[in-house]
Amino acid sequence: MRNHSLVSFPTRCRRFFCQSIPHDLYDPPFSPSRKGDGDSGNVALKSDRKGDGDSGNVGLKSDLPFHFRYSYSETDPSIKPISFRESPKFSPFGPGRLDRKWTGTCAPVNHQVEINRIEEERNSILGAPLEDHEVSQLVERYRHSDCSRQINLGKGGVTHNTLDDIHNHWKKAEAVRIKCLGVPTLDMDNICFHLEDKSGGKIIYRNINILLLYRGRHYDPTKRPLIPLMLWKPYAPIYPKLVNNLIPTLTHVQTKQLRNKGFNSHPLIKLTRNGVYVNVVERVREAFKTDEVLRLDCTHVGTTDCKKIGVKLRDLVPCVPILFKDEQIIIWRGNLDQE
Repeated sequence: MRNHSLVSFPTRCRRFFCQSIPHDLYDPPFSPSRKGDGDSGNVALKSDRKGDGDSGNVGLKSDLPFHFRYSYSETDPSIKPISFRESPKFSPFGPGRLDRKWTGTCAPVNHQVEINRIEEERNSILGAPLEDHEVSQLVERYRHSDCSRQINLGKGGVTHNTLDDIHNHWKKAEAVRIKCLGVPTLDMDNICFHLEDKSGGKIIYRNINILLLYRGRHYDPTKRPLIPLMLWKPYAPIYPKLVNNLIPTLTHVQTKQLRNKGFNSHPLIKLTRNGVYVNVVERVREAFKTDEVLRLDCTHVGTTDCKKIGVKLRDLVPCVPILFKDEQIIIWRGNLDQE
């Protein structure tokens, strides 16, 4: 006996996907196939393409007052890439789905931002500061590990799509628990700044790598900002080389000696994959008071994360990364007589 449910399943799936995709834009990778319509389908495609070009209304318009980036906490806008791994015309928001142009690293704001007006709107949503007993009630409700209103921040840090997750939790909860792991935990102050700056909320609790982000007294879910989602993770651009063959102010022999000394020294700390690195910066600063070269054991952390850790240590300690080899980070404190 033939099973009719199995036969009709592909038809139902095809009908569902065709109905769920909008037909207003000519977008071959994201539009349903129109095969079998004959010449009328080709005429419709041409007319749709022509209509989209003449209308001038492209994609969604968001009034968020900042440039859209994949990650806000793990990228430095002041460092310009030297090349791209993919053409900047490939926007991670999808073709024709956003009124901002993708530059390869961000989608800049099209209009002038009024800082004073934005601050007034955010303060009106936050309302009066919370009393101590109100903060205690929220902390007791959301700080536990079994909280259902939790967002995990990994090595991507505060990403663009994280903002949409935050507002989705704020629909039914006054606060959201955020658990941070990996490279971003080296600079928790940076994470707190971008969470408050990009979401408009207020951090009311911070314990090591656990944060509670409060939405405000007068938050209205029906008036939440429009946040267009990134459909895929864009390829990271190519940035200037982090470690040069020759360290400035040192000769070739001195550079080689420092690298050998650091690589053969006892590791200061062993970092685990997706661990909590909150105290690493302070430990490195204390160790530099007695040693000029340090080694961090990053076995199983990954080559990409090792370089990200080296960049953050360079800016936060500060220090000079002189070698990345076999998932080991060798850093030098620099000349004491120089800034």
